Amino acid sequence: MNGADGKFARLRGVRRIWAVAAIHGEAERLTRLHDQIAARFADGDRIVYLGNYLGHGGAIVATINELIDFRSRVLARPRGFACDVVFLRGAQEEMWQKLLQLQFAQNPREVLGWMVRNGIEPTVEAYGADLRQGFAASRDGPRTITRWTSGLRDAMNAAPGHTTLFSTLRHAAMTQDGRLLFVHAGIDPARSLAEQGDAFWWSATDILELTAPFERFSRVVRGFDRDRRGLVQRDFAISLDGGAGRGGPLVAAALAPNGDVLDSVEA
Repeated sequence: MNGADGKFARLRGVRRIWAVAAIHGEAERLTRLHDQIAARFADGDRIVYLGNYLGHGGAIVATINELIDFRSRVLARPRGFACDVVFLRGAQEEMWQKLLQLQFAQNPREVLGWMVRNGIEPTVEAYGADLRQGFAASRDGPRTITRWTSGLRDAMNAAPGHTTLFSTLRHAAMTQDGRLLFVHAGIDPARSLAEQGDAFWWSATDILELTAPFERFSRVVRGFDRDRRGLVQRDFAISLDGGAGRGGPLVAAALAPNGDVLDSVEA
């Protein structure tokens, strides 16, 4: 399933790919969305979650639990395989991993403040920590920060399956024939796929404005849109984010291997 470096997932022998937009801690919406997908899920279907399971919304732990549960339901189907379900790393998960290593940051207080402005606070609270203590620790130095981040890591490890799920996150996914590329937020068209790096999470380029295919891919599919425009289709890109966790619905679409949208659901 994965590229040699483990960053990319490959979807083989697909009939349809269900792509799920940014969830942002909206566990109830996710449960309702899963019920709709389960009623439509068929042999040959795959499901790709496009990142941002954490942040903004108030039910972070329940969201991760629901993701773990639905993956188990998919894999329990006849002919179900682990590669049928892919989780991408979103900006929120990238920040979370960086937060757990805050003691190594050159300016930890500034880094923590930036993360808070970008929605990390509900995730910190979900794992039982207090941001005020984090800011206080960032003034005291690496040893105190390490104690604070270790508490976060211990809480994550204590939640069954959470650490395992975070360890499976990929940077992007693609169909085996190379026609569809699934990303979290964007790409930098000037870089090769292998050189994208942080562009998957922080790219300033709006993929809906692509005027030509990116590399060999017919379409790029993303799950986070700062403008929360819902399901939008362009010649070379598809955007799915309806604004879950920020006042809007949670959106998913079923795509044919050629990039056509065959079905869509929202909750």
